[in-house]
Amino acid sequence: MSIIEDRIGPKYRIGEDSFTIEHMRRHDGSAMPQPHAHPFYELYYLLEGERVYSMNGQLLTASKGDLILINPHDVHTTSRGNRPGFERILIGFSPSFATGMELGVCGLLPFERSRLLHFPEAEQQEMERMLWQMLRECKERRPHYEMVVRSLLAQLLIHIHRVEENNRLVSPGPIHPMQDKISEIASYVNRHYNEPLTLEDAAARFYISPSYLSRMFSRFTGFRFSEYLRVVRVREAQRRLLSTQERVQLIAEKVGFEHTAHFNKTFKQVTGTTPLRYRKEHR
Repeated sequence: MSIIEDRIGPKYRIGEDSFTIEHMRRHDGSAMPQPHAHPFYELYYLLEGERVYSMNGQLLTASKGDLILINPHDVHTTSRGNRPGFERILIGFSPSFATGMELGVCGLLPFERSRLLHFPEAEQQEMERMLWQMLRECKERRPHYEMVVRSLLAQLLIHIHRVEENNRLVSPGPIHPMQDKISEIASYVNRHYNEPLTLEDAAARFYISPSYLSRMFSRFTGFRFSEYLRVVRVREAQRRLLSTQERVQLIAEKVGFEHTAHFNKTFKQVTGTTPLRYRKEHR
């Protein structure tokens, strides 16, 4: 199927962003412009095309019938693959919306980790049936449509769980010889974020020229190297702000910032808020 024209449908909502769903078709390979994280679950199902996700040190190439499962607060970005154009359905739902569902689906969340799941062709039809029905219910807003959508989401999560149990497939292979190497470097950054890392240090460690590493890292992750390092550090700072009583200054030091002022500025650039306000609002 060739994607001929753009179509960006309305984003349907239930409650105060407790649940959202949106259908989009784009003829180009536009990328998510900034590192992105949110306090809700996200399901990104690719109907056509190819997309490359960068997430938690992984590079995931999604194609038709693939689903990206994203846990709350996991930083991610997306860029075009080898083929321009894509069509997808995107769902977001809050933890409170999920835990209010019947059928015992609470045990399916949170996801084991944010990851890619491939649906065999035989399972894609059922997956897409539920997604299109959710969109139709939200568009028509007939009586009790919220309950229908909640039930469909529960069925969707169960379907995901069953497919994963029956067929634990590995992610698709790399689309470029450098993709595995960039994944390895991104994983290294995720393990050594608290050290004084630079692009030149990483290039020397992995025997790549700095200029080539810079180009390839940006291509496959959507981040510049220094930007990715900042995001990883801020993500760890977010975790510490919510899970410990440590002072902001100590957290800044532990995640690799020499100066608290620089940490505060970077944290606000990435998250849109200050460390103290983030701790207060999300606890």
